[in-house]
Amino acid sequence: MVECIFTVDYEIYGNGVGALRDLVHEPAERLRHIFRKWNARFVNFVEVAELERIDAFATDPAIDLVKRQIKEFHADGFEIGLHLHPQWCDSRYDNGRWFLNFSEYNLCNLPEKRIAWIVERSLAYLRHLVDQADFIPLSFRAGNWLFQPTEKAAIILAQNGIKIDSSVFKGGLQHNYHLDYRRALGNGYYWSFKGDVNEADPGGAWIELPIYTEMVPFWRMATAKRLSFNNGNGTSGRSASQKFNRALDLMRFRYPLKLDFCRMTLTELVSMMEKIIRDDQRQPDIYKPIVAIGHTKDLADTKTIDDFLSFLDAQHISVVTFESVYSKLAHERPMAEVVG
Repeated sequence: MVECIFTVDYEIYGNGVGALRDLVHEPAERLRHIFRKWNARFVNFVEVAELERIDAFATDPAIDLVKRQIKEFHADGFEIGLHLHPQWCDSRYDNGRWFLNFSEYNLCNLPEKRIAWIVERSLAYLRHLVDQADFIPLSFRAGNWLFQPTEKAAIILAQNGIKIDSSVFKGGLQHNYHLDYRRALGNGYYWSFKGDVNEADPGGAWIELPIYTEMVPFWRMATAKRLSFNNGNGTSGRSASQKFNRALDLMRFRYPLKLDFCRMTLTELVSMMEKIIRDDQRQPDIYKPIVAIGHTKDLADTKTIDDFLSFLDAQHISVVTFESVYSKLAHERPMAEVVG
């Protein structure tokens, strides 16, 4: 059985560049229109650290539109997840630009008290955004997918009621940040974990639903659509060692291609899903929740998303959220199972 979970990272660029109206509010409105057309909902991973600072410094007049939109999404059945780029937490705004604390780029590397303070502060602001004092998001996604080393942050997030992570992309490797999700390639479509997000552990309280990836030849990444995107950071601010490490990330014959509904063409999306459907025909008893990713700042082509949702509908593949399938996931709790 195959079901698809669409997740959206709701954010501006990671270095503070960009306007909320252009990169967050208007793209999210277009996505809302498309998904409601198909009577579907997505998981909205709200990057609360940046929104709180933008709100506090009153740097963008669209912040009120964004706050209202998040509340409307929550009321309309779109799942609200917690997304964190901790470099924003001690940021300051001066002379028209943001100064972010990149020493705190990876939440997992911070002291326990600092992690707890960031998580609790972020959840308090998220409750303010949805206007619900007892709101607890079910799901979490780490900034830049950095959920390693896992244990400290996982314990603190779990203590605050979060049960699902969707930071892993199988085969992922980032030398600059010591991220290595290659060992997760041996796991199934989802798994329980405790101290290491790569390690399936049936006794773990957490459930990992990774962003779906397919290992492809590196040249498959160089499509015109994908190369057209600006990451908001570029390479100009990187040191020589950071540039070298990034080159090492890319110097692999096989590279993880994420199921990204903003960056992929319809042909790519359908091709990847058809392989999953064929696997389901071979293994119909294994539940296959497929997590797709997109970013509001990357939304340039709504027709592709509309057409992809039409394809899923024709294939009788349901579009679900983490909240709607959590009881099923928690009941089955699979161990590692290799996905071909």
